[in-house]
Amino acid sequence: MDNNSKNRRRAVVILVMIALGTGWLASSILQGPRNSPKSSSEHAHGSEKQPKIWTCAMHPHIQLPKPGKCPLCGMALIPLASHDGEGMPSVRRLVMSPDAAKLAEIQTAEVERKFVSTEIRMVGKVEYDETKIAYITAWAGGRIDRLYIDQTGVPVRKGDHLAYLYSPELLAAQEEYLQSLEGAENVKASHLDIIKSTSQDTIKNSREKLKLLGVTDEQIAELEKQKVPSDHMTIYATATGIVVNREVQEGTYVQTGSRIYSIVDLSEVWVKLDAYEKDLEWLRYGQDVEFEAEAYPGEIFHGRISFIAPILDETTRTVKVRVNVKNEAGQLKPGMFVRSIVRAQVAGLGRVMAPDLEGKWMCPMHPEIIQEESGACPICEMPLVPTEKMGYIKIDEGEAPIVIPASAVLKTGKRAVVYVQNQQASKPTFEGREIVLGPRAGNHYLVKSGLAEGERVVVNGNFKIDSALQIQAKPSMMNPEGGAGGGGHDMSKMDGSRDAKQSDQEMAPEEFLEQLSPVYEAYFEYQTALAMDDFEKAKAALGAIKEAFGGVDMNLLEDQLHAKWMDLDQRINNSIVLGLEAQTIEDIRTDVLEDMSGELISLERTFGHVGAGDHYKVFCPMASAAKGAAWLQSNDQIMNPFFGKEMQTCGTLQDKFASRRGSAHVH
Repeated sequence: MDNNSKNRRRAVVILVMIALGTGWLASSILQGPRNSPKSSSEHAHGSEKQPKIWTCAMHPHIQLPKPGKCPLCGMALIPLASHDGEGMPSVRRLVMSPDAAKLAEIQTAEVERKFVSTEIRMVGKVEYDETKIAYITAWAGGRIDRLYIDQTGVPVRKGDHLAYLYSPELLAAQEEYLQSLEGAENVKASHLDIIKSTSQDTIKNSREKLKLLGVTDEQIAELEKQKVPSDHMTIYATATGIVVNREVQEGTYVQTGSRIYSIVDLSEVWVKLDAYEKDLEWLRYGQDVEFEAEAYPGEIFHGRISFIAPILDETTRTVKVRVNVKNEAGQLKPGMFVRSIVRAQVAGLGRVMAPDLEGKWMCPMHPEIIQEESGACPICEMPLVPTEKMGYIKIDEGEAPIVIPASAVLKTGKRAVVYVQNQQASKPTFEGREIVLGPRAGNHYLVKSGLAEGERVVVNGNFKIDSALQIQAKPSMMNPEGGAGGGGHDMSKMDGSRDAKQSDQEMAPEEFLEQLSPVYEAYFEYQTALAMDDFEKAKAALGAIKEAFGGVDMNLLEDQLHAKWMDLDQRINNSIVLGLEAQTIEDIRTDVLEDMSGELISLERTFGHVGAGDHYKVFCPMASAAKGAAWLQSNDQIMNPFFGKEMQTCGTLQDKFASRRGSAHVH
């Protein structure tokens, strides 16, 4: 053998050794150092001596020494032979060595049930209070001969003279009034009461005409005294405030009702803020708002929310929030820029509590009017209403929500994944779990479904765990189906071959498959209701799916198949939680339908069915925003649940699942 051949062989050997060494190193990081044959046998022998442990299929952290019911959900506990405390096998589970966990800096936090607070930050500007704008107008047609206030920004008080108006109409009205006075004087000696009464009515009507033209009682008294009509009149301020607009010039001819000045009372102002749509659920009428103006750094002002606009600005994706603010000192000036904070205390289901408003009564038009008892608003005289009608809840009615730190959540699209620590395991063991999130409140997320109080979730290092699962071709956040390619919710692909899928179906006992029939039936009712655009029936069918799943005895499954069922059951229940909260049929289609249908197809592929007929998988390329989506049907007559009657027959048959009734595989 020549030297070149020897060198090539030596290089190959070195590469193989490097590859083997790399594999051993990766295995050590993920699973810890290998045990010696002696230690392995000792461990196996020790396992045989360990007593049987009973656990909950839905809450694997519950592990008790005897059978019974789960203290959290009431389900019957199932036997669990302890394997280093790792529990049932799971397609989403990762076991690490203690050294590897330290190296990955894995940190966990407890799932808690508690009240949390959130801060909503908004920006905006100071504006006039529209209810405190007064317009000074001409009460009679004529010519403006003089403006006593010839610029804006001048403060005025009620009763101050503002303009001098020449008006022939006013002159004629004064002459008419003087003639009525003279006529009444002439008939004083008359013995006819009707003549005296008529003259007095004429005086009254003439006087009212003068008042309608803006002549004050003092001016009328002066006219009666002087007996000389004037073709000019003085226009007085009808409110106190700041002149913010001058509409005319001296010499301008005006008509009755023409606007001369605009006066604004700035003792109260509005602050209009921009709230993002994600923050609207934390905002309520009457909430206290704390804000700071650019002109007064460090000085804190307060107001109360008086209005939340019913329309969203599609350009900025914000909603206007109006705040009423006292401004007796006149510091806040229209146009000033402000930054604000609203602090909301969050109860269960995203509801808001306000301890300072509990048991109080509030005016629906003036949020600053808050009283201890019912009554009428001193401003608008509207009846006061309990603060609970304004969207708040009482403290004793608020159930503390289940919350987790925001850093524990891995989100991709509509899915949210957390990694839960198995606290009973001898080695650091983490299991991925899909959950249904509520809104975010500060540094926490509210959890609607998928976690129980007392569990521990990974808050640091979850991306490293997720990456390790991907390396092992297990389901992860980025690849929810596991395997090399994932896709399509097909859980059978986790096993890597059609033979493995068939093996799963062979292991599922007939008693278990019988219990799946109500699940399929409820789903088909759900699919048909959506295809017929029947929202109420669709929601009722979701409830039926939940009930049918609850009736399935997962204790009939063992090992890996049991773990697959638990994972599938969790995802379907999460979808049901979202569906039962939907307010419209479009909400169900957008938030639930695709995931629910994908899980039912996975159920069919993994376990099959034993009903009387075949099941069909149908695909529509236009569904799910033209990305395409599939669903399951009980017959081959296409009824599209994604579009309903609008495109009811859109779709193509992709697969047919024969019933296993009578099959030799059913045992």
